[in-house]
Amino acid sequence: MAGYCFSLISFWNKRLQKAFVSAGLESKLIDVDDSTTIHCWAPKECDTHKKNVLLIHGFGTNAMWQWYPQIQPFVDSFNVYVPDLVFFGDSTTRSSERTEIFQAESLMKALKRLGVSKFSVVGTSYGGFVAYTLAYLYHEAVDKVVIASSAVYKQVEDNTQLLERANLPKISDLLLPQSPANLRILTRLSVYKPPLTMLPNFILNDFIQILYVENRAEKIELLAGLTLGSEGAPPLPVINKDVLIVWGAHDQIFPMDKAFQLKKHLRDQAELVVMKNTSHIPHIENPKEFNTVVKNFLLHHNSSIS
Repeated sequence: MAGYCFSLISFWNKRLQKAFVSAGLESKLIDVDDSTTIHCWAPKECDTHKKNVLLIHGFGTNAMWQWYPQIQPFVDSFNVYVPDLVFFGDSTTRSSERTEIFQAESLMKALKRLGVSKFSVVGTSYGGFVAYTLAYLYHEAVDKVVIASSAVYKQVEDNTQLLERANLPKISDLLLPQSPANLRILTRLSVYKPPLTMLPNFILNDFIQILYVENRAEKIELLAGLTLGSEGAPPLPVINKDVLIVWGAHDQIFPMDKAFQLKKHLRDQAELVVMKNTSHIPHIENPKEFNTVVKNFLLHHNSSIS
């Protein structure tokens, strides 16, 4: 049975790859410096009449597994760039840096190598931390910002409260599950209607082996290296950008109050959209609504920021 499950997941992985290729994207490995390589799905041919959009994935699986519902709807309107963050997918580094600042810097270097000088950015969960940092560090390069399900306005006590909801001792036990039981907990907290609760353990074990085991030690270091909301961190800067905040109404990883706190922090520069009947991954749970809201913001929202 284990062999069958592996074939099933591998088959789905190949289906995703074919979907990205059929959407006009190609897989590229970009050496951004002497120590860091970024893997990115990028347009085979860039349309100068289209805006550029960068999709930054969250913790857990690689970019392809997280952004597949957005690819075909987005490529019709944008030049879409979908990188794997460092230590996810085929992106790697020999550097000891583990912060979201390093992730943002690495992505910016990769985009420059690809000839991208101006873009909007969409980040989900951990990717939202990187997206916000990109917008702050590279103000001239970033146009609009979409923060989805990402507690950018994070406080030290948020991790403690999350562990209480999960009833687990460590954040890594939740976000990098090593057992079917922990994967079910993660799914319960992050999906409004969890699809994995009824699946047998052998399928969940293969899912864990294929998507959560590689670079686990380094990913734990990424969690420890997150500076936003850490003890002693400076206050969150206000980015002078038009920002769309998208949140699942039932998110138990980052509850709704984090969305309201971020909107208040950004004052009139941010718009908040709450998606009903979704949790931590609204872009996967209800991609039709998510895609419509985000595309409308990126294409038609008139900037009020000078």
